Amino acid sequence: MGKRKYNAAEARKAEMKSLYFAKLNNVPSSPRKMRLVADIIRGMEAYRALSVLKYSNKSASISLEKLLRSAIANWEQKNETKAESGDLYVSKIYVDSAKMLKRLRPAPQGRGYRIRKRSNHVTIFVDRLNDNQN
Repeated sequence: MGKRKYNAAEARKAEMKSLYFAKLNNVPSSPRKMRLVADIIRGMEAYRALSVLKYSNKSASISLEKLLRSAIANWEQKNETKAESGDLYVSKIYVDSAKMLKRLRPAPQGRGYRIRKRSNHVTIFVDRLNDNQN
């Protein structure tokens, strides 16, 4: 690795140490369904978002609730303090498409229809509310 790439990689590592996030890969749900739930909690206070996800009817909310709990735990681990009720908020949330399982379903007259079973990757960032309002 050259010096330029090494310096860029070190800068990325240092920047990631100041971010608090959790990532969930290969969730067996389509990205479109997951984005519907992600859009609801984007920018919301963290514990309020947890309660919204807990009582949501969408199946994607179950995995997002676990992921948000993990991001809060990561914030607590890095800061060595407990998160309080109005302290954290969901700063960013990304839903990207992952691998797609391609299957064939039998169709009339010897044809086969393609079935695409989609999956997604979710990344959620939490941050302290007071840091960004200064």
